[in-house]
Amino acid sequence: MKVAMYLFGLVVFLVVLFAVYVRVAPSYEARWHQPIEANTEVNFANGAIRVMEGDRASFEKVDSVMQTLPRTQVLAGTVGNGLVTYVTRSQIWGFPDYTTVQFENGTLKLFARSRFGGSDLGVNAARLTQVLATIK
Repeated sequence: MKVAMYLFGLVVFLVVLFAVYVRVAPSYEARWHQPIEANTEVNFANGAIRVMEGDRASFEKVDSVMQTLPRTQVLAGTVGNGLVTYVTRSQIWGFPDYTTVQFENGTLKLFARSRFGGSDLGVNAARLTQVLATIK
């Protein structure tokens, strides 16, 4: 019985430790704030890329919408630079998802991906759909 209690305590400790790590792990600008190289739309297990024709006004609108999303803040970049990366954290665990938005030569690109795990259950693709719906 004591061994089971110790094991249970260890599991609880490890879960709490992981939860703290997820919330306090630094977001490195050099890793996440990079130009988007893709030129086509892609869905993958932990994210999505959207590419469309756009103008400066649509980029500014996307920036405005991204900044109003719950638990979202700018990691790096500005609209003036044509490249902005945001961090959006999940409500319960605080998992960070990164969304980079780029405007260049009449093309608007959005790249949303999760940091932890092999799947985001479609959350990042849904976020992009939600944001892009506001500029149509």
